Amino acid sequence: MEVSRLFDLESHGADTFVGIGPQYPWGGLYGGQIVAQALRAAASTVDSDLEVHSLRSYFIRRGDHTEPIRFEVDRIRNGRSFSTRRVVARQAIGAILNLEASFQRPEPSIDLQTVTMATDIPHPDSLTSDSWTQSTERRFVPSASIPGIEPGAGRTLAWMKVNAALGDDQLLHRCWLAYLSDDLPTDAVQAATEIEGQDRFAASLDHTIWFHRPVRADEWHLHDFTCHNYVGGRGLAVGHVFAADGLHVATVAQEVLLRGHRAGQTGPHVS
Repeated sequence: MEVSRLFDLESHGADTFVGIGPQYPWGGLYGGQIVAQALRAAASTVDSDLEVHSLRSYFIRRGDHTEPIRFEVDRIRNGRSFSTRRVVARQAIGAILNLEASFQRPEPSIDLQTVTMATDIPHPDSLTSDSWTQSTERRFVPSASIPGIEPGAGRTLAWMKVNAALGDDQLLHRCWLAYLSDDLPTDAVQAATEIEGQDRFAASLDHTIWFHRPVRADEWHLHDFTCHNYVGGRGLAVGHVFAADGLHVATVAQEVLLRGHRAGQTGPHVS
C-alpha cells in the first residue's frame, strides 16, 4: 500500500469510516496503524481548526489484515476550546481497538520545554537501517552511544521517519507519528527485562500520546524510550520524541505485555 494512502478512509454512513491495512512480517495488523487510522477517523468529525493534542487507546484483539476495519466515532463533546471523540475499531471478530482523542483550538501561551534530547547521539546517516516496512525508516542508536543517565531501564533510542514527502497537512504528520510511536516500547521493556528468544510473547495493551508541538514525520526524529516498571508480565515504557534540532514534539506511554510463550496463547496487538 502506498504511504500516501494508508490513512485514506471511506465514509460508510454517519460518523463511520472503513480502512484497510497491509500484511506485516509477523502476520495480522500493526497496532500503530490502527491507532493512526482511528485518529484520522476521529479528526474527520471535528472542525478543521482543531488540532489533536492527546489520545489514549486500548488494544483489544489482534487485527486481521485480510478484512477491512470499521471505525465508529462517538462525538463525546464539542466545546468552545476542546472537543472529545471516542472511536471503536471493529472487524468480524468484534472490537479490536478503543481510542479516545482530545482536540484543541490553538491558543497563545508561553512555550516551555523542560525535557532535552540526549547529546552526542550519532546522526542517522551514520547508522544502519533496520526497518520492517518500506513505508518508514528506522535506525537504532548503538548501546555504546546511549548516555548512562536515564529515567528508567532498558533505554532504547532510534531515529525514525516516513519514506515519503507528506506535504503540510499537520494531521497527516501526527497520524504518522502515532504509527511510528508504537514501534519502540516493546524493545525498551525487553531490554530492561532481558526476556528474549522465540518463546517470548509480546503484545501492546494500551497506548497514549501527548502531541506538544507541530511535527514533520517525513523528517528524522529521535525516539527515546525507557522501561519505568515491570510487574505481572506488564512493562510500562515511556518515551520522548525529538526533532533533529532537539525540539520536544511528543511524549508517549505504553504498557506492554511481555512473557514467556504459552501454548495456544492469543492476545491483543502482537508486536
